[in-house]
Amino acid sequence: MNTRTLLRLSGPDANAFLQGLVTNDVNKAKDGLVYAALLTPQGKFIADFFVSAFDDALLLEVATSHAPTLAQRLTMYRLRADVQIAESPLIVSCGTGPAPSGSIPDPRHSALGWRLYGTTDQSDNTDWDAVRVAHVIPETGIELTPDTYILEAGFERLNGIDFRKGCYVGQEIAARMKHKTELKKGLAQVSIEGTAPIGTDITANGKPAGVLYTQSGGRALAHLRFDRATDVMQAGTAVLRRT
Repeated sequence: MNTRTLLRLSGPDANAFLQGLVTNDVNKAKDGLVYAALLTPQGKFIADFFVSAFDDALLLEVATSHAPTLAQRLTMYRLRADVQIAESPLIVSCGTGPAPSGSIPDPRHSALGWRLYGTTDQSDNTDWDAVRVAHVIPETGIELTPDTYILEAGFERLNGIDFRKGCYVGQEIAARMKHKTELKKGLAQVSIEGTAPIGTDITANGKPAGVLYTQSGGRALAHLRFDRATDVMQAGTAVLRRT
């Protein structure tokens, strides 16, 4: 089952419209995929997606679970802009094996392979949880939630934000976190002995220290309070250590 949806933005104002809303420079889409996010005015996550230039339009590849919300928000911001927003029938494929013709590298990390938009699904059998945990890559709806500040989720490292592009929704909060504060929380890799459900609270010395997320091969992703993330932590019956 394909869990990704493509939204097509067309019309003479499409590029400028999207440029004023999202975290990355849409103009780079002519050279390959652009990873970006739409934020609330308070700087929190709404949706992350890839932007590509396709014929005379822009394609936004987003998790199917978040496609209706993204389309609704874009429509809300459209106002008088000459932009049409519609779902594309193209199918999203992705993988880490030999790249098929027409595929584009994932801009977040070289280990994430390629993506392809076409009429058939050519995805391979990559263990995406293993790849994401190994390289600390957040996933929509798991590590990326409505409470997420994207810098805490590693968006700068994942080429998902451009601090020179100009204004966008939530830009002031992201810039302040970048330039005026040191991150006190963030996504990190931990080793794990045992298992615990996604969303289990993490404690260290009896104090709240974070939340446990995706687990694979004795390692896991966790959102941690760095001042409390000690050598040994607990998540339910599982034992965690910083890696």
